[in-house]
Amino acid sequence: GVSLGGAAMSLPAALRERVAAVHRGSALPERLRLYDGWAARYEQDVAALEYRAPHLAAASLAFAFPAPPAGARLLDVACGTGLVARELHCRGFRCLHGVDGSAGMLERARSSGLYQELRQCVLGREPLPAPAEHYDAVTVVGALGEGQVPSTVLPELLRVTKPGGFLCLTTRSNPSNLRYKGELEAALEQLERCGAWQKLQAQEVEQWERATSEEESTQGTGYISGVVYLYQKCPVPPLKED
Repeated sequence: GVSLGGAAMSLPAALRERVAAVHRGSALPERLRLYDGWAARYEQDVAALEYRAPHLAAASLAFAFPAPPAGARLLDVACGTGLVARELHCRGFRCLHGVDGSAGMLERARSSGLYQELRQCVLGREPLPAPAEHYDAVTVVGALGEGQVPSTVLPELLRVTKPGGFLCLTTRSNPSNLRYKGELEAALEQLERCGAWQKLQAQEVEQWERATSEEESTQGTGYISGVVYLYQKCPVPPLKED
């Protein structure tokens, strides 16, 4: 339809190209270079995209913490420029650590002043720079997707989470990410079946962000949809295999 074409196409071509580039599944060094180069414009771009994941994830976590989270230690994985930290900070979370693969993104996150600690870490390639059972909550917002962070990182996220701690993950439901989303959900369910964690929430959100192409848009809305998953690590850790 005409209206849809208008909706996606009202975004500047250069922005659409920047978004497409990081989702193309290029080799790691190239992908990190793209993120480094995007860092300076990233926040204005996601504002134009009406990207709601950081807000939705923070709301999900705030819902999970019955007590005021003053002492809660959180790890923001693939933290980017600090959009998730800003949302969490508004909700009273103060002890925030972040990791990202891109030095350019980390530099921006550092200048936000919202993190106690920031480390460079390429997820899927190297372990998280944290001891086991260290965090009350772990978030991965926006990075679980085709050509980005592999779903094989889930055990590593669980490793650094305290028993009883929360994990908040998001992914997109647009056509080009459906194969990845299927793999991710299979991995999430497998970990639930073996008693590693329990699912508290899987919230499908229709207007996740503006679509950057007609093919990706949900039923002519000009938006793509996404999901927020919230898990709680089981209080009794399963027996470790030797």
